[in-house]
Amino acid sequence: MNQETSERRAYRAHTDMILILLVAIMSIMGIVAVCVATYTPSSSPDISFLNHVVESSYTMRQCLFVLIAPLVVGFMMFLPYDFLLRRAGFIYWTMVILLAVVTVFNRAQGVKAWLDIIWGYTIQPSEFAKLSMILILARQLSRSGKPMNTFRSFTQVMLTVLLPSAIILAEGETGSMLVIVAITAVMMYFSGVSLKTLGILASIAILGILSLYGIMVATGSTDYRLARISGFLNPELYSSSDSYQMQQSQMAIGSGGLTGIGMFVDGSMSQLNYVPADWTDFIYATIGEAWGFVGCVSVLLMYVLILLRMLYLAWFTRDKFGRLIICGVMGMLLFHVFENIAMTLGLMPITGIPLPFLSYGGSNMVTNMGGIGLVLNVTRNRSLSDAINTPQTWHNPYRYSTRFKTRPY
Repeated sequence: MNQETSERRAYRAHTDMILILLVAIMSIMGIVAVCVATYTPSSSPDISFLNHVVESSYTMRQCLFVLIAPLVVGFMMFLPYDFLLRRAGFIYWTMVILLAVVTVFNRAQGVKAWLDIIWGYTIQPSEFAKLSMILILARQLSRSGKPMNTFRSFTQVMLTVLLPSAIILAEGETGSMLVIVAITAVMMYFSGVSLKTLGILASIAILGILSLYGIMVATGSTDYRLARISGFLNPELYSSSDSYQMQQSQMAIGSGGLTGIGMFVDGSMSQLNYVPADWTDFIYATIGEAWGFVGCVSVLLMYVLILLRMLYLAWFTRDKFGRLIICGVMGMLLFHVFENIAMTLGLMPITGIPLPFLSYGGSNMVTNMGGIGLVLNVTRNRSLSDAINTPQTWHNPYRYSTRFKTRPY
């Protein structure tokens, strides 16, 4: 098989079974990890794994989320491709309105990110907003070979990002806001935005964060986000409160050693609930204790394979709108993995960002699976995506971003 034939096969429209298989394996691993994390002293370690699953309400719910996942992937995958392109703005504004509704009607103190639905289940609109941001940014950044090179284009993209980010930050959801910023940065890079522009934006963001932190310290703010940063910078001073979760997580991972202490072990930190939220944001601590260094590295390897597969699919996608959708989903997952594992190891402040496909949670699972569905939609409609582009876009010499050196036939 010559190189040209091989490239033609890589560009073909298809449903990527490799990506589906990798995500399915991770989802099953998540069920096992949640089950281990929610093992209680009242349970017997000698019963079957299925009985452990049934005894844990969190694991049963996680199984339900995983069973719903194929429906979410299928729905997103079979949406008409031109609908995603032409209705990206409608989807974006719908999410902005939903975020505003949560902010106004949620009477909870502190974080106001959830809406109650039925039977004790809640939804987190800030999770779904990530997908709407990917779609609207993909449309805006794919209109030109050199996006954000005019004042109008620059302003439009910035306002698109700042509006939902401000609402989410007002809800107390710093983690989701950071994810949106990360998605934007990745999509800007792969869309061909100049490195100078990216450098200026990064400098402004860093200065803004440092200034805000300085103001909060100077005014003696009691905001929990400041306490988390202070606990990260000086864990000894805050050992009894804001850095407790981080320190307990490090102890659990360290106790796992090379191969871990095993599942459903009486007296383990997971079983005694020494690590708060070890079935959600700190699920990696459970994995480290139960399966040790081998388990932690295996999880990292699986994430690397998923991200590299997305990068491969983006590389061989001619249509810029579709390519940026894949890059946006890749950026979303990358930041989730990096921030979650880093905060679990004590390398980053705690932000409440779950680990994709592994942490307990319906909204995050639906969002991640929806993102996978968008990627599969792009690869499945590659021929159609070329056809719906206007001739001006097709012949635009800048249509193919310099970040991806692809070429049309």
